[in-house]
Amino acid sequence: MDYRRFGEHYVIRLDKGEEIISRLRELAEAEGIALASLTGIGAVSRVVAGVFDTREKAFKGRTWTGDLEIVSIGGNISRMDGHTYTHFHISVADESGRVFGGHLQEAVISGTGELVLTRLEGEVDRRYDSEIGLNLFRFL
Repeated sequence: MDYRRFGEHYVIRLDKGEEIISRLRELAEAEGIALASLTGIGAVSRVVAGVFDTREKAFKGRTWTGDLEIVSIGGNISRMDGHTYTHFHISVADESGRVFGGHLQEAVISGTGELVLTRLEGEVDRRYDSEIGLNLFRFL
């Protein structure tokens, strides 16, 4: 990973073999980022993503492998219990143009990742909501 900061924007290059979530978490912790938004594109060889089943209160994920282009990645970084909390969604396309995605659990770069992380002023925490089964924004 390499990156440069321009004002409140971090322009990030992820390299082959790097996992997106873990690298962004490392960057947020190193730079003291408590709140940010994410956008980006790139190429991945493995993606684990899916949907949250609100009835069962469980994540249902799928794994896709092969040559996949990131059509879009977006989401946010916040805090929960004093720790960095990432929440990203991803859409990827295969060579036939079929698009897959959902809530991102893992994505490994195959070529490069070109991401922009924008630091936001302030701090938003999260709290687990047992009725819904998710960690929801809690405004301080």
